[in-house]
Amino acid sequence: MAVPCAVVGLGQTKYSRRRDDVSLDGLVREAALRALEDAGADFSHLDAIVIGKAPDALEGVMMPELSLCDALGAIGKPIYRVHTAGSVGASTAVSAATLVESGLFNTVLTVGYEKQAEGNATWTLSGGRSGGQGAGGTFAPWMRSYIQQSGAPDYIGWMVAVKDRLNALKNPYAHLQIDDISIEKVKDSAMLWEPIRFLESCPSSDGAAAMVLTNEEGARKSARPAAWVISHAKRTEFSQFPGRDPVRPQAGVECSKALYKKAGITNPRKQIDAAELYVPFSWYEPMWLEGHDIAEIGEGWKMTDEGATEIGGDFPVNPSGGVLSSNPIGASGMIRCLEAANQVRGTAGEYQVEGAKTAVGHAYGGAAQYFAMWLVASEMNPDFS
Repeated sequence: MAVPCAVVGLGQTKYSRRRDDVSLDGLVREAALRALEDAGADFSHLDAIVIGKAPDALEGVMMPELSLCDALGAIGKPIYRVHTAGSVGASTAVSAATLVESGLFNTVLTVGYEKQAEGNATWTLSGGRSGGQGAGGTFAPWMRSYIQQSGAPDYIGWMVAVKDRLNALKNPYAHLQIDDISIEKVKDSAMLWEPIRFLESCPSSDGAAAMVLTNEEGARKSARPAAWVISHAKRTEFSQFPGRDPVRPQAGVECSKALYKKAGITNPRKQIDAAELYVPFSWYEPMWLEGHDIAEIGEGWKMTDEGATEIGGDFPVNPSGGVLSSNPIGASGMIRCLEAANQVRGTAGEYQVEGAKTAVGHAYGGAAQYFAMWLVASEMNPDFS
């Protein structure tokens, strides 16, 4: 039987505008120190460290798990590296949770990061080919297909962009904050990849996220509230195969099914209080609501339209501002898991969802082929009946 696992420390580093403001090591260490301080711990309490980031080519630093040992107090301790494209932050958090659940380690630090000021994300994500289309060019046809299949009106994407950017104004760690955002401003922004406009797209930023995970004994000793990891899942599919549906990838469907089954959830919309979904382009909010069985097929956009995904709605999505407001790629998925934990701990401040007891953290990566999710709760054994 798995050992109970809880999140007891959270830390983030907001990006620097100038590449020489902070070193890569300093960026990561700062987030780790904040998580340790939040947990009332220090590096001596750690039994293992798990780090994750997107491709090494983004910064040009190969095998960063070696060069970051000093910064993360990992000398003489096991340090693990995870990589699953853009979903890596959530995959890293899940991997860290499994180390605690295995009973091999009592307390684990997990860190995700990216310092994109020192790399070229567009070049890396397009494989270096001349005229590479990048992530937006890859996903745009699938978003367009979703709009055609569902009959969703154009303004749904604009609504998501405004909602998440207004939420970001309440989050001091949101990297991108636009205080004069409006439907008109989004609508009038430049078209990048039809149907995605400039203000419906995520930024490319520098940042790090860190969490301290521990077992039941460690959680009971913590002075801060714990977020209990109730279930988690990872699934992958090939990027191309006959009959593949990139609008609603089967790996995503199976990932959420496994997550809900392990937790005992039968009605995610009613039994989950908040969700941090990986939405790098605004149309992915309704797409993932359907892709993870929170809404029926063709109904996801209606949840957005009726205000259900706002902080005061019945299924708040990305109260932190989401990937649309913070996108250090290697940490983006971990921030989703971290912010889910933030909600159930009741420590989200101005963007706290009232009464949130259960929350989902989610990420996807590659050609919408890698998925990682976890469900956290304010109680070790929540009753979903």
